Amino acid sequence: MSATIGLFYGSTDGAGATAGELIKTTIEKTGLATVELHDVAYTDLKEMERYSYLILGVSTWNIGLLQDDWEYKFDQLDDIDLTGKLVALYGMGDQYGYPDSYVDAMETLGAKVMERGGEPAGFWLVDDSYEFEYSKAVIDGVFVGLALDDDNQSHLTEERVQMWVEIVLEDFGLMVPVPA
Repeated sequence: MSATIGLFYGSTDGAGATAGELIKTTIEKTGLATVELHDVAYTDLKEMERYSYLILGVSTWNIGLLQDDWEYKFDQLDDIDLTGKLVALYGMGDQYGYPDSYVDAMETLGAKVMERGGEPAGFWLVDDSYEFEYSKAVIDGVFVGLALDDDNQSHLTEERVQMWVEIVLEDFGLMVPVPA
């Protein structure tokens, strides 16, 4: 495994951390990359600059707000150079409890990362399995990253992660083509 991916997540109740672990395991099973996990509550965000490939996980709290650890460290992103780094996002949200701001924090974090020079990867199609009204994280029918709902659709998480990891690895240029 030659590539190393930095996965940075914030997690209050554990769903973001659990999703990060699942993403790490799924990627590492491919043999194409290793993943180093970083809980943003205990990590200097300058660590992001060490990686060419990043995955950032953020939960949406209340009505469209960043998870507390990301909120606390958000301004630190202004001092980080992400130019040329490929960045994929995943977001945790509750589409039944907050149908008008589902995974909005993913868009907030993504916009800041792109402002700092990060190159987006890992877009995810909005399909019929989702049941929300509105999300800032949706552009032209596509989420800016993987949208997960551990509260209401945890039974779909593993399948979604599996499919998304393939997209991310391809976007990162790490996927090995299968001969026909």
